[in-house]
This record gives sequence, C-alpha cells and structure tokens, in this order.
Amino acid sequence: MNKIPAFGLGTFRLKDQVVIDSVRNGLELGYRAIDTAQIYGNEADVGKAIAGSGVRRKDLFLTTKIWVANYAKDKLVPSLEDSLAKLRTDYVDLTLIHWPAPNNGVPLDVFMTALADAKARGLTRQIGISNFNIALTQQAIAAVGKDAIATNQIELSPYLQNRKLVAFLQREGIHVTSYMTLAYGKVLGDPVIGAIAQRRHATPA
Repeated sequence: MNKIPAFGLGTFRLKDQVVIDSVRNGLELGYRAIDTAQIYGNEADVGKAIAGSGVRRKDLFLTTKIWVANYAKDKLVPSLEDSLAKLRTDYVDLTLIHWPAPNNGVPLDVFMTALADAKARGLTRQIGISNFNIALTQQAIAAVGKDAIATNQIELSPYLQNRKLVAFLQREGIHVTSYMTLAYGKVLGDPVIGAIAQRRHATPA
C-alpha cells in the first residue's frame, strides 16, 4: 500500500499473545496500518499475526522503526533486514528513525543516508523520522532532502499540541503522524473534551 491510511494500530508495550490478538482483532475490524519498532521486541509476533490474518500484504501499510543501537552505517541496513525476517515480509512500507541519536553518537547525516540506502535497496517503500524537533528535522532535510522524508511521527494530543513543529512540517510538505493521541485514555474522561464532543454530536475520541 503506497498511501498512509488515516488511522493505524500501534503496538507499543504489547508483547506475546497480547500483541498477536491485538493485531488480529485490529485487522478484522478493518485496520490496515500496523506500527511496530525494533525496540518494542514484538516484530516477530506482529509478523505471525499478519501471516495468520488472511489479509494480503499489498493491502497493508506496515511501519517499523530503527533503534538507536543500529544507527551506525554498517548496522542500519542489516538491522532492517532482520526486522523484515521477523515480520515475514520482503519490505515495509515505512521505516522511521525512532529517536535522535543520543549525544549525537552517530552523526545524523550518517544514519539518514543509510536509511535512504535501505529505500534504494527496496527494503522500505518510504522513510521518515520520529521525535525530531524543528532543528533536527532541518538537519534531516539537509541530509536527504525534504521530498525523501515521508513523515515525522511525534506525540500529539489535546495536552501536547506541538503547534510550531506541526506548522513547520506542514510548510515543508512533511506529513505529521501522531502517537499517544488519546493521552493514555485521559482524553476519553476529560469533562471539557466530553462537553465539546457532545455539542458536536461526536465522541471524545
């Protein structure tokens, strides 16, 4: 699938049978975007759930993220190949750099270039970043060009709106992907949000 679906199923903190059941249930309900990451430790179970779902690979949008330990030039591509094996697929639709490198241990241009190489090899259809602020996003653009960066996945909720970053990304033509959108469920019980939703004949979600 080339187009990123509007809604996706995240698998953060889900392991073993819980993640298998969650992915299977999500696919049965119509979700077609599945988000995982190397650090989640659940790629193999996500792959197992997808394989047993009956949903065709071409109908899915599968995202994984490279962990900081694999940012070195000689580690990034092999680590993604390992992720593909666990996910039981020849490619993912989107691969993200999960976090900026701690203390700039690996220069940003090194891992962004390696990620672009992974795309050139056909291991991932699109590439992007996650948890990058404006300055780091500008560095990523300088490294590979803004047209190469599909999205910046960032935490967004009514309580954390990151308006300057969102506006910057929109100006640059980089899609915004939100995670923790319901703030661990806090949004659902917020009386102010509930009142707004009621006036608009909607749910808090």
